[in-house]
Amino acid sequence: MNIGFIGLGVMGRPMAEHLIDAGHQVNLSRVKQASEYLVTKGGKTIDSAKAVAETSDIIILMLPDTPDVEAVLFGENGVASGLSAGKLVIDMSSISPVATKDFATRVEALDCDYLDAPVSGGEVGAKAASLTIMVGGKEHAFERAKPLFETMGKNITLIGGVGDGQTAKVANQIIVGLTIEAVSEALLFSKRAGADPAKVRQALMGGFASSRILEVHGERMVKETFDPGFRIRLHRKDMALAVDAARALDLALPNTAATQQLMNAAVASGDGDRDHSALIKTLERLSGGAR
Repeated sequence: MNIGFIGLGVMGRPMAEHLIDAGHQVNLSRVKQASEYLVTKGGKTIDSAKAVAETSDIIILMLPDTPDVEAVLFGENGVASGLSAGKLVIDMSSISPVATKDFATRVEALDCDYLDAPVSGGEVGAKAASLTIMVGGKEHAFERAKPLFETMGKNITLIGGVGDGQTAKVANQIIVGLTIEAVSEALLFSKRAGADPAKVRQALMGGFASSRILEVHGERMVKETFDPGFRIRLHRKDMALAVDAARALDLALPNTAATQQLMNAAVASGDGDRDHSALIKTLERLSGGAR
């Protein structure tokens, strides 16, 4: 397929690489030094988002936040200005479900299709092509994009209409965020009470408290290896999406709000670019630091 890819960050680079390796023509926007190897592998550098849309049949976005997606889609020389009938826009960023529905309406008015397809699995999943992909949109558009999703991920689900993929991703981030906070509390409690957190984690892995978060992030907490991964500041953005949506829905999500505040404290303390497992350091500081 002839694909445009915009957003060559930590996640986007390996995702675009898998598409190139699968034999697709991949037109790349915003190629910087870290992503120049994609051109060497066969990717094509394109000057603007508009030009990417003009030269591609399917345009994939992998951007940090809602304003970034809006700017790339509808800003000056944006994707929308280069679209023509029959093209497909796939937003794989993690952004607002409400804004997603508006973006889709504006793109569909140009006689094009739109899918929201946020991912879970982090940099490890992106590199291993094992991402979980949660999709919202029309079934015919999903079937058209499915071979591309299968190149980048493993667990691929059409949730429902436009915006439902983003809703599923927000739900995912609530569970991950609250579980990281719970594991942080448990291991900090173990350490302060005088037990070896590594041995406590090992014991818990064999019981009902076992989880992927305890396995992977618990190990990072024990070893204090906090290179991202998934940055706290990005997870904080996702928790803010959940809190904002809860307010719009008149829904109480007290622990989500509390975890967002802990992430605010982590960013304020200078940990925003560390892995989200570093949330344990914020709790430790609130408890008077290491002893």
